[in-house]
Amino acid sequence: MSIEGVLQIVSALFYVLGGITVFMIGMDILGANLEKAAGSKMRHLIGKATKNKFVGIATGTAITAIIQSSSATTVMVVGFVNIGMMTLIQATSIIMGANIGTTITAFLSALSMGGAELEISAVFAFIAFVGLMMTLFSKQEKTKRIGFMLAGLGMVFIGLYTMSFTVSGLTEGDGEVAQAIKGMFAAIGNGADTLTWQILVLFLLGLVLTGIMQSSSAITAIVITLASEGLISLHMALFIVLGTNIGTCFTAVISSIGTSVNARRAACIHLCFNIIGCVIFAIPTIIWGGDIARLLESWMPGNVTWQIAIFHLFFNVTNTVILMWFIPQLVKLACFLVRDKSEHKAEQGEETENDEILDNRLLKTPAIAVGQARKEIVKMGQLAFSNYKLALEMLLGNNLGKKSVFEENEKHIDDLNRYITQFLVKLSSEDIAEIDERKVSSFYHVASDIERIGDYAENIVEYAEEMIKAEAKFSDHAVEEITEMDGYITELYKNVEMAFANHNLSYTQNIENAENEVDRMCFKMKEAHIRRTNEGRCSSQAGSVYLQLAVNMERIGDHMNNIANSIKTYVDPAE
Repeated sequence: MSIEGVLQIVSALFYVLGGITVFMIGMDILGANLEKAAGSKMRHLIGKATKNKFVGIATGTAITAIIQSSSATTVMVVGFVNIGMMTLIQATSIIMGANIGTTITAFLSALSMGGAELEISAVFAFIAFVGLMMTLFSKQEKTKRIGFMLAGLGMVFIGLYTMSFTVSGLTEGDGEVAQAIKGMFAAIGNGADTLTWQILVLFLLGLVLTGIMQSSSAITAIVITLASEGLISLHMALFIVLGTNIGTCFTAVISSIGTSVNARRAACIHLCFNIIGCVIFAIPTIIWGGDIARLLESWMPGNVTWQIAIFHLFFNVTNTVILMWFIPQLVKLACFLVRDKSEHKAEQGEETENDEILDNRLLKTPAIAVGQARKEIVKMGQLAFSNYKLALEMLLGNNLGKKSVFEENEKHIDDLNRYITQFLVKLSSEDIAEIDERKVSSFYHVASDIERIGDYAENIVEYAEEMIKAEAKFSDHAVEEITEMDGYITELYKNVEMAFANHNLSYTQNIENAENEVDRMCFKMKEAHIRRTNEGRCSSQAGSVYLQLAVNMERIGDHMNNIANSIKTYVDPAE
């Protein structure tokens, strides 16, 4: 081949790579902004997935259709299983649905190359420009989000058109470049209608390229581009598509490294599901490949791009319909293949580990990550309040028997504070919606307030140690006042916890009432202390501790009130 021909191929290759880049960036922008717009709904969808396998499959399909990546959905599911948010049974149905949801990309590719490709791509190129203008000149987050979606969608079609136009330019006419390219693909395709090495090459090509690019959507788009230009036959394309369905599992497998045993099993289920599906389809495709191609041709005459898209959809839907009845068996198979040395029985994958609740995989879905961070903060708050109760019990009972439990809880509170804060730092660096930004900012302060409540509980334990050392006791009146104060703090905590856990402002009035009572009780305790001191009915040691205790309990109430006020920064009072 001449130097001019080589340079022509190199230039075309650069354009194709650029088209792939624009396509994948467009998919990422479109999926990310759709996910942010539907983030709160997505969390609700995942909650629904616990109902039954049909709801789980529908959930996986919907989420993948939103974020345009079955790999991302599966990685997300691996993360959910890793944190114990989802069992393997629930995860399997979502993984099945993800395979169906990813087929929408093939239809987008077919649409851009079907018949009037220039006109369709030109329209979407203009839509991308409209989206750009919306992001540049609008100050409203919702409008900007829509603009990014339109820009991403337009870039998908621009990337597809660039690939199609470039390949078309190379293969037109009877020049040496066109002849060389056609000859190369013809050599691969010759004999593909029979059980020969070419079939294995095509299958491995789809598998390896998908594993390298981490996107079955991109490889499917390339296959449709090549088929639309007549470089590969429909029969050849079918085997490449089958290979992409296994290659897409690599992302989840890599993501599961270093996770809990059930997270690794979730990735294994994805791999087993796609391998079994490919085996089911590969055998009839090898034997009756020509008949299948003719059947697809009869459905969509002369339009190989739509034929590939239909086959891709049919493969994933049929695979799901067949294997959805064997979900427990798939889970058992994964438990057998991925052993846990610490377990003697897998119990069908229903037992999940809970080593790391705030899994970094959740950062790919900020709305869910925010919800999970809230759960951890609630747990931290429960520990801090439990420690406050333990401290008060030791103080009033003059008994430090539960100090070891207290210290263990306090260490856990400190660890949780660091753990949550580090996760919030990572989350805040993501491109998240404005409402989630406000929540994350609020959560920093809430975690700090809870940590301070734990510190005041430590102070109370120190007061207990002082009282025991000095052999001092509170009077009956002092104990009654402390108990009354504790009642108001307990009421305040219950309302604050409900308000924060459910981001609900309907508890505001109850919180204000309880906070006012705590403040009033602190003032009452100070006055009572002065009165008993003047009357000589209070020892100096007991009186000093009593006064400090009143102040500490009032400050615990203040920090609880701070938590309640933080909710107002991201919840609309009108809701």
